[in-house]
Amino acid sequence: MQYRKDKYGRDLSVLGFGCMRFTKKGNALDLEKAEKEIMTAFHAGVNYYDTAYIYPGSEALLGTVLERNGIRSQVYIATKLPQYMVRSLAGAEKTFGEELSRLRTDYIDYYLMHMLTDIAQWERLKQMGILSWIAEKKAAGAIRNIGFSFHGNTENFLKILQDYDWDFCQIQYNYLDGTTQAGVEGLKAAAARGIPVVIMEPLRGGKLVSLLPSEAKKRMAESGRGWSPAGWAFRWLFNQPEVTVVLSGMNSVEMVNENVETACTAFPGTLTESDFILLDQVKTLIRAGEKVGCTACRYCMPCPQGVDIPGIFRCYNTMSTEGKAEARFRFAQTVSLTRQPAFATQCVGCGKCEKHCPQGIPIREKLKEADKALRPLPWKIGINVARAFMLRKSRKKQ
Repeated sequence: MQYRKDKYGRDLSVLGFGCMRFTKKGNALDLEKAEKEIMTAFHAGVNYYDTAYIYPGSEALLGTVLERNGIRSQVYIATKLPQYMVRSLAGAEKTFGEELSRLRTDYIDYYLMHMLTDIAQWERLKQMGILSWIAEKKAAGAIRNIGFSFHGNTENFLKILQDYDWDFCQIQYNYLDGTTQAGVEGLKAAAARGIPVVIMEPLRGGKLVSLLPSEAKKRMAESGRGWSPAGWAFRWLFNQPEVTVVLSGMNSVEMVNENVETACTAFPGTLTESDFILLDQVKTLIRAGEKVGCTACRYCMPCPQGVDIPGIFRCYNTMSTEGKAEARFRFAQTVSLTRQPAFATQCVGCGKCEKHCPQGIPIREKLKEADKALRPLPWKIGINVARAFMLRKSRKKQ
């Protein structure tokens, strides 16, 4: 495993384990499967594990795995204060206590103010007294490093970065998002201040793998490099010395092994001019057909009306990469024919989703657009007939 230094000289694995996308088993996370994946990563040298208060079941699962395998002291845990939910220091204290309990530990190695999008949010936290709270936790050893995760524009990122003596930060960054959000300017500004940068969404929620246009996949395959689409994305990041850790939401042992192999062989300055040219071509192909810049982070969920926002957008984007028929087929499978309908037309325009979207997507507008594309009149009729048939069968069984 390749390692890079944090602010105080500790070795962090360049590949971090993102704990937001564990596989579900029924209504809960699949503990046994996740444990195999976590332990495979651990034995391969991965020592950075990122979770959050709002990831359902994630903190508790990670804490259980680390405790029963006796490896808590050998890894670094990163988790987050949901600043958008906290209104007082008492609330912060309560939340932090819950996180320690879930994670079965008495300290957090890397603690983040979660999902800051502008300087006003940070100012609110300071007015609440968060600086003294952080100082107390650090003095007691309950928090070892303090940072923030960011989804906003570069200007606000730089303001937050410069306002406090941060130990690290976390940004969305990949070869498609090089100039959006914090972007390369933010990355380099943090590095210039000696602040380690943790990368989230390196694959854009899987978009840079499963939803690549077929022509982009073809060009990568014909490059002679022998790298998978994920390998290309990770190598672009590892190529930059300013990047400290790249998080990956690995939900299979095979995925862990592939990413570990990349992390062990991809070093700064190894990509060639030809490699960069190919990635520029891939970006052009992606943007030519992108419908919605959704990463399926699910911060917009749950919708009060039951709309499956990321599911609808994923199907909508599939129109660009795999055609209308495939997109509508997936829509029928994952949205239309579920027990509880999750159609865009259920949206009442409350706007709650847009307040939490890290990408700033005009969700209400895009839902209408997606529904029109995914459910033309013949499909609406067919879906209604199929749902009525399903409902009759269900009633007969009762």
